[in-house]
Amino acid sequence: MKYRRRLRSRIVLSFLLLGTLLSVLFAVSTLVLLDLVEDKLIGDTIAQELDDYVDKLRLDPTVVEPFYTRIQGYITRPGDPNHTVSAEVRELPPGVHDVRISGQVHKVAIRKEDDLWAFLIYDVSDNQRIKHLLVFSLIGVVVLFSIFSFMLGVSASTRVMKPVTDLAARLDTLSEEGKPERLSGSFADDEVGQLASALDSYAERLQHLVDRDREFNADVSHELRSPLTVITGATELLLAQPDLDEKVRTRLLRIARAARQSADITTALLHLVRAEQGIDSEIRAQNVGRIVGDVVHLYEPLIGNKDLVIRVESQDRVSVIAPEAVVAVTVGNLIGNAMRYTQEGEVVITTGNGRVLVEDTGPGIPEEDLERVFERHYRGQNISGKGAGLGLAIVKRLCELYGWSIRFSNREAGGLRAELRFFGE
Repeated sequence: MKYRRRLRSRIVLSFLLLGTLLSVLFAVSTLVLLDLVEDKLIGDTIAQELDDYVDKLRLDPTVVEPFYTRIQGYITRPGDPNHTVSAEVRELPPGVHDVRISGQVHKVAIRKEDDLWAFLIYDVSDNQRIKHLLVFSLIGVVVLFSIFSFMLGVSASTRVMKPVTDLAARLDTLSEEGKPERLSGSFADDEVGQLASALDSYAERLQHLVDRDREFNADVSHELRSPLTVITGATELLLAQPDLDEKVRTRLLRIARAARQSADITTALLHLVRAEQGIDSEIRAQNVGRIVGDVVHLYEPLIGNKDLVIRVESQDRVSVIAPEAVVAVTVGNLIGNAMRYTQEGEVVITTGNGRVLVEDTGPGIPEEDLERVFERHYRGQNISGKGAGLGLAIVKRLCELYGWSIRFSNREAGGLRAELRFFGE
């Protein structure tokens, strides 16, 4: 599961990182400056003290060695034959050095000349202990500032994100039906208010497009019903003539089938529009088995000269509350596709257990393309023939509207299985 990076979490994290980083930089810079100042100050001081004493000693040999509480000075001959200073100090070159003597830290200034060696030893152990205490204190300050930064980030993020959170909450409560409620009136004239205004404008454009689409579908579906009724009636009258040529009869049957399919589609689209608008009042239960029989009879001319057998099996009665045209269009697309694209073998249509199952021995659909069969204008690579690729897209929309489910899968023995489930599992 992908981690959801929330804006509020980003703000809190930014405050925490900024506060911690500044605190760490402050602590590190303090320690660095302390080391530099301490080394410079102490080193220069004891070196200057040693130089001053040696210079005085040159002028007055009776000058005694300097004595302080934490500073010890020694004057010896070259090589320190009497071991006046410890071995750790004796072997060091001239200059200022940090030396650990008997577990204590000392800063040592050394001057070596041809006739004398001079040493000035300063005990800085207390300085080191104070520095360690300062390090722990600075760590505590960093932790304290980090906690403060986190609390400040939480508080600031709450205030900053409240308008965005309110906007998201209002968007979640918007109904998919009816005209959307305007959002901009509930927010100040700032960036969030501008976003709300943009969303209002976008929602109005979408609502306008949806309304126009519904009106167009309703008008087209309604207007096409009359000419289709005329075509169907005229075809039936022509088919009723006893001396009709067989070729003419076949063509009239094709016209009748096309008119019936068109009438069912327009009626289904009309019901679709009415159902989306909440004004579809047709609630009669339809016998799915009977509709399947009518559809199979309607599509029988698709068999033509193919070596194809159509079997209809009924396990139990399936009734569904929906317009007959909607059921006919949904089932007809599955059955028509199976009969159209199966060149030989059989097509088995099974009704029962709250579903319609259509199985064929055709070419099937590649596994990677099964999820794309409901896309508009999509046609599989094994599919040939005419068609705009809109049938299954319409079927999917009808199924979503009435709460049905439809699934395609390839059969192990070859061919395709289409399952239309009205309810249950």
